[in-house]
Amino acid sequence: MVLPMRSALSRSCVALDTPTTLGRRDLALNTARGPRPTGHDGAMKLRHDLVYDAPPQAVFEMLADPVFRESVCTAMGVVSAQVTLERTGTGFTLTVDQEQRTDDLPSFARTFAGETTRAVQHEDWADTTGGTVHIEAPGKPTTVTGTVTLRPEGSGTREVVELEVKVKVPIVGGKLEKLMSEKIVAGLEAEQAVGTAYLKGS
Repeated sequence: MVLPMRSALSRSCVALDTPTTLGRRDLALNTARGPRPTGHDGAMKLRHDLVYDAPPQAVFEMLADPVFRESVCTAMGVVSAQVTLERTGTGFTLTVDQEQRTDDLPSFARTFAGETTRAVQHEDWADTTGGTVHIEAPGKPTTVTGTVTLRPEGSGTREVVELEVKVKVPIVGGKLEKLMSEKIVAGLEAEQAVGTAYLKGS
């Protein structure tokens, strides 16, 4: 969950399809019109829910698997990514240092981001129920912070991602926040697809 400017969060490295048997998606965002803020105090806040047909422990183990995280980065088409994951008691810490392409961004955003951009993502999970997320783009006035929570739902799991996207740039900061939020959603959708296959064992 990135200058979260291209594929943004996939949180592993933040186009809709129909729900599948092993991975469904409930959005708290209107992705047809772009992310809908849940509030605004100088930053854009968004929530995105992913629902898996697997128990929370299985989803946690997937998120704590560096191979899964690397697979998501590959699916996102990043230039390069270094994944560092350490198990800590019942949780884990994660750092994903990646370089992303920006050739799919509007010209005003490419002027800000450059030809490629570096994003460093940190996650800290104290236990199997959830963790914190912090993403920064070194040298750029952008931050993404928030939480990830795993909730049991029937025989499956609802993964709730709640983030605050902030770009401290005059005039166009709001536009960049909206663009970044859209890319974060796209990244989470890609992670959903990889996760569905992972949990299915394919």
